Amino acid sequence: MRTIRQSGRHELEIRKSRFICTLARVETEAEAVAFIAEHRRAHRDATHNCTAYVVGEHGEITKSSDDGEPSGTAGVPMLEVLVRRGLTGVAAVVTRYFGGVKLGAGGLVRAYAQSVAEAIDAVGVVELRPVVTMTVCADHALAGRLLGDLHARGHEPADVRYGQLVEADVPVAVTELDDFQAWVAQVSGGRAQLRRGAEGFREVPVS
Repeated sequence: MRTIRQSGRHELEIRKSRFICTLARVETEAEAVAFIAEHRRAHRDATHNCTAYVVGEHGEITKSSDDGEPSGTAGVPMLEVLVRRGLTGVAAVVTRYFGGVKLGAGGLVRAYAQSVAEAIDAVGVVELRPVVTMTVCADHALAGRLLGDLHARGHEPADVRYGQLVEADVPVAVTELDDFQAWVAQVSGGRAQLRRGAEGFREVPVS
């Protein structure tokens, strides 16, 4: 599963028309709808505010709007770019300020698709990999070496708490859980304890 690295905007000019693509990370369809409504209010002076979004864990919820452009020339090509890139959790609005030169149906399709594609390239893409937070608990005598071993293995703790025991919250890829548990048992001589926590996603930049 992939999404954009961050929200952002990108502008290009095609035959005197300005195409401004604004992308937002959203988690639900309601968030996508709210973002689009707010953007349209803020840019009500634009000739068109065409939209597309993809949400859902598997990108199963999609919608697009041509906002007055000829049918199929704006929202659909925008949506196709999002789907082709394998993205979800993304809402896109392309705001067009007409420059006086008509582009024709084919020109519009290319312009709206290009606007979204260049905006995605500008903000970047991340892959969302399923992880489980595993809390590693150890006494203070063992914790220093164990934390060093975690760092050396590439398991950066998201949080470390010092109390009667040292507790480190470590995001672990779902596919690596068995290996991680076996490794902790080995390097700690069975002295460290593990507690399974919340599931989530780790963002890995896509080049």
